[in-house]
Amino acid sequence: MDYIPAKTIVTKTKAPSKWFGIDYNMNIYKGCCHGCIYCDSRSDCYGVEHFDRVRAKEDALRIIRDDLRRKTRSGVVGTGAMSDPYNPFERELLLSRHALELCDAFGFGTAIATKSDLLVRDMDVLQSIARYSPVLLKITVTTADDHLAAKIEPGVSSPSQRLAMIGKLSRAGLYTGILLMPVLPFIEDNQENVGEIIRRAEDAGARFIYPAFGMTLRGNQRAWYYQKLEELFPGEGLAAAYGKKYGESYQCVSPRAKKLWEYFASQCEKRQIAYRMADIISQYKRPYRTQQMSLPFL
Repeated sequence: MDYIPAKTIVTKTKAPSKWFGIDYNMNIYKGCCHGCIYCDSRSDCYGVEHFDRVRAKEDALRIIRDDLRRKTRSGVVGTGAMSDPYNPFERELLLSRHALELCDAFGFGTAIATKSDLLVRDMDVLQSIARYSPVLLKITVTTADDHLAAKIEPGVSSPSQRLAMIGKLSRAGLYTGILLMPVLPFIEDNQENVGEIIRRAEDAGARFIYPAFGMTLRGNQRAWYYQKLEELFPGEGLAAAYGKKYGESYQCVSPRAKKLWEYFASQCEKRQIAYRMADIISQYKRPYRTQQMSLPFL
């Protein structure tokens, strides 16, 4: 493991945060070895050289402790936006776990995005945080097909393993759901795939599913993605189909997005699974707002 210097790690989000109500961002690692062919963080604009090599931030836990100590207001600390906090090295380094312990000690909530079932290891810390502060667990699942996932997300837990983890976390009383994004055009954007994810999410006790029926492509990320399409799906002409449909567009919305959204929304409504951002934020934060309002009368 290589280490890189950092001056600060827990940084304020732009207010007001519309992305899951997160107040602060925290990235302990730089780069990712999960190998997902669609990852937007590979884009040139983020300036992450040698993206597939994971590096940890030097003296990260001391910096996080000092960052949290200096905050004048507590809030929800989000992690997983740029690189997965539960990469294989985390199993031994425990940096994400100890960062959560610091969030707990200083009275901060957390919102975690991951594709790794290693997250379940830290269920005890998450339960401790949830006694007093919001906890939101976002597990990315873009396909219910383990075989397909092994192609497009080769370095992470299978969808079956992730859904099993959602069940464990949900049964432990933690607010857990699915990031259904990106839904890759011409590969995953069909009713069968979306429907199967919804059905298995309900079986696992997922509280929410937040979708994006399409993906983003820019700069070197586009070239990388097209190369992978040719390698993984030879003879299917997927790269050419993308070029014809989207050209140099950044937003690559599925041609089936409208119909998929209608189907998706109806199925979530039927199963009482939250799927709108405002509802998700309200649900996972509501119990703590009630607590805060009652404090002066204790």
